[in-house]
Amino acid sequence: MEITREIELDAPPDEVWEALTDEDKLAEWFANDVELDAEPGGEGVFRWDDGEERRAVVEEVEPERRFVFTWDESRVVIELEEIPVGTRVTVVESPVAEWSTALELRACAYALA
Repeated sequence: MEITREIELDAPPDEVWEALTDEDKLAEWFANDVELDAEPGGEGVFRWDDGEERRAVVEEVEPERRFVFTWDESRVVIELEEIPVGTRVTVVESPVAEWSTALELRACAYALA
């Protein structure tokens, strides 16, 4: 199942981009502790005070336009579009088919064992 969210922010794309890709900015609004190498092939770790931790792998980077990464069993595509009032941010999160299939096969193998 794919989930799409869109928001318009009263900020230029460069500021929005920084808030989405800079470790310190992400720690201000998203997770409590962030490590992120925002380059293709880079890795990220997001930690929250409740002990939750998510690991990410960066797939695509088009500064101030597009940021794509996978984490858990999802692929996240964030796109920025400059608009007269600032920036439109569109986020699409979808399951990663390869992972889902692998998990289903593993569950099937477990059930048959």
